[in-house]
Order: sequence, then structure tokens, then C-alpha cells
Amino acid sequence: MQRMQGLGIAALSLALTMPAAAETASQVFQQVSPSIVVVVAYDAAGKPAELGSGVILPNRTVATNCHVLKDGTQYRVRYGDKVYPARLDKSDWDRDVCSLSVPDLPAPPVVLGNTKTLQVGAPVYAIGAPEGLQLTLSEGIVSSLRPVGGGSYIQTTAAISPGSSGGGLFDDQGHLLGLTSFFMSQGQQLNFALPVEWIESLPQRSTQRIAPRTSEVDWLNQAAALEKEKDWGDLLRLSEEWLRARPESALAWAILGESYDGTGQHSQAIAALRHASQINPQDAESWFDLGVAYNHAGQRSQSIDAYRQALRVNPQNVDAWSNLGGAYDDAGEHSHALDAYHQALQIKPQDAKVWHDLGVVYTHAGQYSQAVDTFRQALQINPQVAEVWDSLGVAYADEGQYSQAIDAHRRALQIKPQDADIWYNLGTAYGQAGQLSQSVSALRQALQFNPRFAEAWANLGVTYAKTSHFPQAIDALRQALRINPQDANTWYLLGVIYNAAGQNAQAIAVYQHLKTLSPELAQKLFDVIVPK
Repeated sequence: MQRMQGLGIAALSLALTMPAAAETASQVFQQVSPSIVVVVAYDAAGKPAELGSGVILPNRTVATNCHVLKDGTQYRVRYGDKVYPARLDKSDWDRDVCSLSVPDLPAPPVVLGNTKTLQVGAPVYAIGAPEGLQLTLSEGIVSSLRPVGGGSYIQTTAAISPGSSGGGLFDDQGHLLGLTSFFMSQGQQLNFALPVEWIESLPQRSTQRIAPRTSEVDWLNQAAALEKEKDWGDLLRLSEEWLRARPESALAWAILGESYDGTGQHSQAIAALRHASQINPQDAESWFDLGVAYNHAGQRSQSIDAYRQALRVNPQNVDAWSNLGGAYDDAGEHSHALDAYHQALQIKPQDAKVWHDLGVVYTHAGQYSQAVDTFRQALQINPQVAEVWDSLGVAYADEGQYSQAIDAHRRALQIKPQDADIWYNLGTAYGQAGQLSQSVSALRQALQFNPRFAEAWANLGVTYAKTSHFPQAIDALRQALRINPQDANTWYLLGVIYNAAGQNAQAIAVYQHLKTLSPELAQKLFDVIVPK
């Protein structure tokens, strides 16, 4: 169970700004559908070779995926009932972003958004012309983000079909987030969008028509599919192949590092991610992943430095602020941890997890009333998270409000009735409230769900001892020591209870053993057995 600290929670809540009102799916469609066209590529024989969608940009060109145009020698754009000739304007084949010049096209342009502050879970709308049919809309959420080249590569649950490639992905304000790009991997359809920032950088990156054998987007699509499945072994093999083809790709080095970390090879992960950050110091994701790898390796100060580098590049990264707060908390720097979580909440005030983690830091810092307020704020946002109810119960117990603690733990068990940790915390709260029979029952429930819960066995032993049930207490403590035979505190408790039960020889034997584990505790036990 985690613990936590605080400043004025009510003041913070009032200070956080509300987001602009979202439009409905129908309103977004009405706003942006006039800016979507059908793109057709024709081969040298004048036959249709590929069909996709396109988006009208503020400069009046049409953005689409390059792979829609790849097999064509001439192009047409269909808008309403009319067909307009088009020519290739600019192309970034490696990123799969191209634009077409279409004179006299009467369509209105879209409003460009950005992906830099986009959050997982945000609602999005894909609009295109699948199979060249009438414009269609599909809605979903952002399911994953991969920061790349000034923006974020988006994975979404909004359905995208082959003819929708080159269409638009929009936020709930009707702003363009990127170009939808269909991808199929091992029979699984994955829906991606290339970031709008890649469209904006197209004039600077445009090259002659050279379609690479395997583009950066191709590699990225394959990597995203494996990331989704957490298939770290295959992702490691893919990233190694990617680096053989493109040894200076910062993105490939970053994904190599991620795959190393996923397979538990933290030192290799750190080396790969450091190399990625050297190639591209402005890649916030590489710095963030480096912070994660350092944390997994137990290198707290380096982890903090890496998260700070990620925030230097992108100060709006909620996950980086949150992880920075966790790293500071692990290092015992509670005031810095509080500052980091408050920064995260300034950006995303309705994030229940961040509120919970902030409450944990308040508990660790001994500021229990602030912890209670913070957990309650998290529960206002989402009252169905058992972990938050459980943490609230721990904070109440630390504050000495045992009846409220018991109620909170019971609420947690309504959501997760088979969670051994929650039963343990409930048993502890009952014990603190002096309700020893209920404590025994709750601790036995914890052990029913996790028989190797050494701390629950030890707590059960102490509770039995409080009611002078010494044989049961001794048996419970011995169960704890079978699981964790090096726990000096449990050996000390066993010695104390042997002594209370009048089994002096056994208490002395425990004292002799304890001297090898903790001379200080052994001396403390000796003072109990042989009082001065």
C-alpha cells in the first residue's frame, strides 16, 4: 500500500481550468466533412490503381498518404459529383505524407490542431471515403501515443478501412490531428494516424519521388503492433533488423531500448535509449523511456534527471510529471514529489490516477488529512477504483479514524472482493480499532486468497497473541517465517510471544538465532526475556 502529503487541495481544485466544450460526433462531421475528398491514382494505362481519401489544407493543397499515390502516374480528386485533375505537389515518402495540387477545387480547408498535448483516452473522429463510398465517420478514442518528429503518432480505436487512408483524424473541436493510415498485421487491423505536425513539416522535407523499400512508417507500424501485444522478444528482433537497415534512426534505437527494458535487460535498455537521446535530444519519449529504464534498474537520481529532460522538451507531458513525482517519492524527496504531481494536475485535472498518486505521497509524508482529501477528490472523478478506496482506508487509519478506515476498506472489497491486500488492510484497521475477532476473520480471508502472504501471517500471530491465544499466535508466526525466514522482525515477535506463553527455552533459542540476523533486535528480545 502506498502512502502520501499536501497543500490546499480545495484551492488546487478551484485553480484548475475547465476544457473547452466538446462538440458531438454529428457536429464534428458537419464541420469537417466538406474538407474531405476522394483521391484516385491511375496507372500508365489510365486504369485506377489505388483509391484513398484526402484532406484540404489551409494552403488549398490536398494532403494524403503517399502509399495511395505510389502506383499512379496521374491523379484525380473527386469532390461531390465532380472530378478534378491533380498533380503531385510535395512528398515525404519516408513518412508517408504527400500533397496534391488541385486547381479550382472549391472545398474549404480544415483547421490544423496539434498532437503535442493529446492524451490517451481523448475522443477522436476518423472521416474518410472507404472504398470511394460516401463520406463516413467513425468515432473512438486515442489508445496509444508515440512521440515522433515534433508530434505524436496516434493509435486509435476509431475504425479505418483501406479507402480511408489519407483521410482525417479530428479532435472533439473539429481540429485536424493527422492523416488516417490503414494497417493490417497478422490478421489484426490496427488503426493509426500520422501526426498533423508531419503535414506541417512537409515543405521542408519534400524530396523527389523515391519510395523507400521499407519506410520509417512501415517500421513504426510493425513496432506498434508488437508493442500493443507486449511481444518484447519479437519487438527486440524487429528493432535490431530496423537498425541494420537504418543505423542512425533515433526512433529505432528508442524502440530497441523499450524492447530491452520489456525483456528485463535494463542496462542494455539504458545504453540504447541514451544513444537515441544523443541522436535526437529533442525526443521527449526517448528521455521518458530512459527514465523508466533507470527506475527499473533502481537508479533513482538518473531516473529523475531523465524525466526532467523529457519535460524540458515537452513540459505538458502528464506521464513524465507523474513518473517524476513517483521517482522523487521513491527517493524520499516528498516536497519535490508533491510539486511534480501538482504540475501534472494543472495539465490534466480530471486524472483520477494522478490524484491517487498525489494522495500516496501525502501519506508517505505523514500529512494524512491532506491524503484523505486527495483520495476523496480521486473518488469524485471515478468512485469505482478499489485501490483508491483502499488507500483512503489506510490514510484514515493513519489519522486514527478507524471506523472510517473500516468503511473505506469495505467499499474497496465491494469492487474487488478477492483482493488479499485489501482484506489485510481491513484486518489491520480492525486490529487498530480493538475489534480483534473481526481482525482475525479479515486476516484469514487475506490468507485464503494469498496463502503465502507472510505479513498477513505475522499480523495474524500478533492479533492472536493480544487475545492470549498463544498456540495459534506461535503457529501463525512460524507460517510467516517459513515464507520469509530472514525476517528479523518476525523472529523478534516470535521470541516475545514464546516468552509471554511461558516457553522460555524456545524464546532463548529464538534469541540465539536472532543474533545472526539483527544484533539490535536480539538485544531488545534479551531485555524482554531477562528484564533488568
